[in-house]
Parts: sequence; C-alpha cells; structure tokens
Amino acid sequence: MDILSDNKCFGGRQLVCRHPSTSTGTDMTFGLFLPPQAEAGAVPVVFYLSGLTCTHENAMVKTGAQRKAAEIGLALVFPDTSPRGDGVADDAAYDLGQGASFYLDATQTPWATHFRMFSYVAEELPALIGAEFPVDGARCGVTGHSMGGHGALTIAMHHPERFRSLSAFSPIVHPSASDWGRKHFIAYLGADESLWAAHDSCRLVRDRGFPGKILIDQGDADQFLDYLKPDDFATACAEAGQEVTLRMQPGYDHSYFFIASFIDDHLEHHAAQLAAV
Repeated sequence: MDILSDNKCFGGRQLVCRHPSTSTGTDMTFGLFLPPQAEAGAVPVVFYLSGLTCTHENAMVKTGAQRKAAEIGLALVFPDTSPRGDGVADDAAYDLGQGASFYLDATQTPWATHFRMFSYVAEELPALIGAEFPVDGARCGVTGHSMGGHGALTIAMHHPERFRSLSAFSPIVHPSASDWGRKHFIAYLGADESLWAAHDSCRLVRDRGFPGKILIDQGDADQFLDYLKPDDFATACAEAGQEVTLRMQPGYDHSYFFIASFIDDHLEHHAAQLAAV
C-alpha cells in the first residue's frame, strides 16, 4: 500500500492511500481521516460511499466531516466509487461504468471482470483498514450519498455484523423501479429481475431489515426525487417494522451543500450507535 498524501487536519491526519485490490483486480484509491484520538488507540470508523461520477476526493474535500469526526473521535474512510484504469470497462454515459458501480458485484460481460465493489467495500477494504491503521473493526458504520446511500443501505443490511450503524443522504432506495437502477441492474446483473432484489433497499428492508436505527436525510427540493423514491422506503420500513428516521429537509437539493449542512448529525448518530457496541 502506498500513502499518496498525509496532511494534518483538525489535529488528526487526512491520508490518501492506494493499494492493489484482490476484489477488483485493479489499484484502488481511498481517503482516510484519522482523528487525534487514534494516537492513543483504536477508534471507531465510518465508511462514506459517494455517488455517481465521484471519486474518493469529493466527500473528503466537500463535506467538512473531519471537524466533527476529530471532535468525537471517529475515523472516516472515503472509498472510490468504482475500479478505474486501462483495461477497465467503461461507458460513454455518466451513470454507467467507471464512477458508477452501484456498489454491487457484476456478473455480466464486460463488467464482471473488475466491477466487484460490493465485495471490496463489504469485505476487503474494512479488513485492510483494520489491519493497517488504528481503527476498531468491531465498531464500524457506513453512510453515503445518492448511489452511495444505496450502497450503504444494501451493504449494511447484508452485513449487520460488520456495519453496526447506518445512515444515508438522498439514497436511491428502490432502484428496481427507478431509471437510476433498472438500466444499471440490466447491465451489471442481467435481465432476470429476481437477481435484483439483493440490491434493492425496499425489498431488503422487508426481507432482512437492519438491527439498529437508520437515519436518512432527504432534501424536498432535490431535483432527482423521482429517481430516489424516499416515500417507497418509508412505506417499506413501516410495513417491516424497521426503525428509521427519514427527515425531509425543506429547500435542500442534491448537492454537497446539503450534505455539509447535516453531516454532523450523521456522525453523531454513528458515534452514539457505535458507543453501544
């Protein structure tokens, strides 16, 4: 693993690292914020999954999450959104291919060779972070935005033993019934819709649920509401008896300004949940 940069930040360290991934078969880059408390011992960690077109850098730079994380003693991991590089499949559309993995393990050509982001985020990256840095792998949470919110919800519901706290910003919650989902599921998983259920939060919350409280923030002025379908998830949670706080925030859109406005609430949510582990 190579440390590409290491900057002092709110008394802690903001690193950018690159390593060869066994999941994707490519080099992968991630950001890691270690709060000052990490100098004294292992700290809880929250993974932040970004949305379409993003890299590891967007949330690392734009959310301002490090200030609160340093205050309450949380490490933050900012993975990339897909494998990249020569020989990695891509598409001319912004919402398919590199930068648009949908955090699943693809089974269809040409994506199956490298697009294994579900395995990377759920298994490989947490193991690497736990082995190489002073973080407590038993106290791990996940959050994300848009496509990354979709990834956070689905991965946590599959792996509640690993991700003990869960939140999301403007997540794509019903991709099987959305233009942000159907196109990608067909490309990555094939046309058999029965295979899509494992990556649809509305279906997963009915089939599996999450053992803790879920926090979701959604702007009511979000230009992509028709794609995100938060009401569908609220209905599914009510039917499944899932504990969830879904806050519709008046006037907020889909941008990082929205995330920066409420990131402190989400980090405090994770800190409280992980303190009980």
